[in-house]
Amino acid sequence: MNPPFNGPSLQIREAEPRDASAILRLYRQLVRPVAPDLEVDVRADRIEQIRSDPHNFLWVLESEDGVVGTAFLTLCLDPMHNRQPYAVLENFIIDERYRAKGYGAKLMRYAVDFCHRTDCSKIMLQSHGSRSEAHAFFEAQGFSAANKKAFVKYRSEMKVNGD
Repeated sequence: MNPPFNGPSLQIREAEPRDASAILRLYRQLVRPVAPDLEVDVRADRIEQIRSDPHNFLWVLESEDGVVGTAFLTLCLDPMHNRQPYAVLENFIIDERYRAKGYGAKLMRYAVDFCHRTDCSKIMLQSHGSRSEAHAFFEAQGFSAANKKAFVKYRSEMKVNGD
């Protein structure tokens, strides 16, 4: 798949089923400020399903203390740019105890390098509108909100005819 990033006491690798509880802990940190009652469910079998899908990648950033970050990336086939996919980066989170130490930049660099190697035309990500520190981080990593505006409709807002 993709080679692990090895740095001083840091490793980036594909998540394994055994990482489910660590990823759950990180996802709870991710949603707590904006949706504290949102139920988060991370399952080992779903992680294994992602591992076997050639278009989806769930990475963990591991230190000597265990898993301290994670990112999920999907390669989307795009009919517009010949054979170039584009990437959607989601659920990017560094444990709150490890922020502002360069860990997030290392994980983001890994994701960007991966997208460059796979010839992606672009990387898209979304962040909750209230997460100003995350926005500043993404901008510092070279992402811009100037050219695109994201729209989201959650399942709870979806209605089918007849409902």
